[in-house]
Amino acid sequence: MVQALPHALGFLLPLAIVAGARMRGPWTFLTVFLLLCAVPVVDRLVGLNLENPGQDVSLSSNRWFRAITWVWTAVQPVLLVWFLRVTTSGTLSPLELVGLTLSMGLTTGTVGMTFAHELVHRSEAFERALGEMLLTTMSYTHFAIEHVYGHHRHVGTPLDSATARAGESLYAFVLRSVSGGVCSAWRFEVARLRKRHLPAWHPANRMLRYAVEQVAMYGSVGLFFGWAGILFLAAQAALAIGLVETINYVEHYGLFRQELSPGRYERVMPWHSWNSSHRVSNWLLINLARHADHHMLASKRYQVLDHLATAPQLPSGYGLMFLLALVPPLWRRSMDPRVQLWRETYGARRTEAL
Repeated sequence: MVQALPHALGFLLPLAIVAGARMRGPWTFLTVFLLLCAVPVVDRLVGLNLENPGQDVSLSSNRWFRAITWVWTAVQPVLLVWFLRVTTSGTLSPLELVGLTLSMGLTTGTVGMTFAHELVHRSEAFERALGEMLLTTMSYTHFAIEHVYGHHRHVGTPLDSATARAGESLYAFVLRSVSGGVCSAWRFEVARLRKRHLPAWHPANRMLRYAVEQVAMYGSVGLFFGWAGILFLAAQAALAIGLVETINYVEHYGLFRQELSPGRYERVMPWHSWNSSHRVSNWLLINLARHADHHMLASKRYQVLDHLATAPQLPSGYGLMFLLALVPPLWRRSMDPRVQLWRETYGARRTEAL
């Protein structure tokens, strides 16, 4: 339990949201301050964690690490219902509504999306179902298909809409990635059904089930909280989606796999993902920033992901990189020289990937 406890850092965010709502005024932005200001500063002060768990079987099977993600699947829906009750109560000022919505969206986008990402990668149906449930609350359920079967297969190639191109702004990337991801997920489902000799619009199509779940969720919210509830639910979902796509943007910006022959690319290697082993960010995001190792073996649970020195390293933790990505000139000033250096280094390593 002690080993897993730091990765429960995200559970402080709901407490911060509730505390901010009770104190009112600018305090409703407390969670925004913690994520975008405090975490980057503490990341810089605490520094890196370059230690690797290695082949620790007991750590991989430790259920306390799983429990952290499971418990969050109960916390987030309860927090969302509370959020909808407060924001539709008519007692908050416009400033407080903005602060609370930003805080909620950033929380579901950091902890919710990250935990869902971990769960949909698991082989156990129970955990995948929990991951899909979390994604439903953020209106992004197709991610369970496209990320696992699309992004991981095509990362670093023109076929992957979730790989940011060198020089591409965050805002252009988000539009391309969101639309491309939905289309990709649909194509994967149609192909899966075709192998079973079933039509695209068969009830077994998960994309259709996801759509029904979304309609049911928004319909229920409208029934209990009215149009205002639908608006605030959609607003937090849009923020969460924007945040997960910003993560995608940061993780692979400017990196690519060489095309060996038409339609055939070199296998995924550590240097096809930007890596970060900043300790606090990885506590909060359950080692998501050790992204290179995740792409080397997606079945590895988060607690046993390694820091790979052969992967290109981000200059800061995810918190500061998010802020830089919001301002394209600052992002390019920081990252484009690193992309150029990566290209020079990558050329020397190409033969190792063949």
